[in-house]
Amino acid sequence: MSVIVDGKVKLTYREFRHFPEDGNTHELIDGEHLMSPAPGTYHQSVSRHIQFQLYRQLEEKGLAQVFDAPTDVELSPVDIVQPDLLVVAHERGRIISPSRIIGAPDLVVEIVSPSTRERDRELKRRLYEQRGIPVYWLVDPEAQTITVYAMESAGASAPRYREKGSFHERIEFSCGSLRATVDLTKVW
Repeated sequence: MSVIVDGKVKLTYREFRHFPEDGNTHELIDGEHLMSPAPGTYHQSVSRHIQFQLYRQLEEKGLAQVFDAPTDVELSPVDIVQPDLLVVAHERGRIISPSRIIGAPDLVVEIVSPSTRERDRELKRRLYEQRGIPVYWLVDPEAQTITVYAMESAGASAPRYREKGSFHERIEFSCGSLRATVDLTKVW
């Protein structure tokens, strides 16, 4: 059921699960319903090529599960997102429920499109940082780059992302015991 925080009504997963299955992407950020149109074909192709490489190196080896959209990720009662791709290490598999991921995945990948560019670069980056997602990839198919944000090492006063760079040809994923390399020449 919705909650009231500082006098403002915020939607929760209870309302979220009743949103229409209409082909659009529905998300809650800070209890506010955000919608964007279904991704285009190039977006989906880029997603599939990245997913395939992560799947081969992580899931086939029994190290993690790789999910694609639409998979609900409940980061808090009022924050439910559907990243384009996400990775959950097997040792953290307890966050995988039959209906959704409940907690922070090890990697979240968002592929920007004209309708989501600013949301992915600002709003979602801040949300993922606040909710403790260790690694966030921001994929820009137009520029053919992936920008990597990773949590700073221990000792920081509050968890913060540090931009690790933008990559065009090859990208390394590293989080805990998980390691994978994505050949971006096979993505674009």
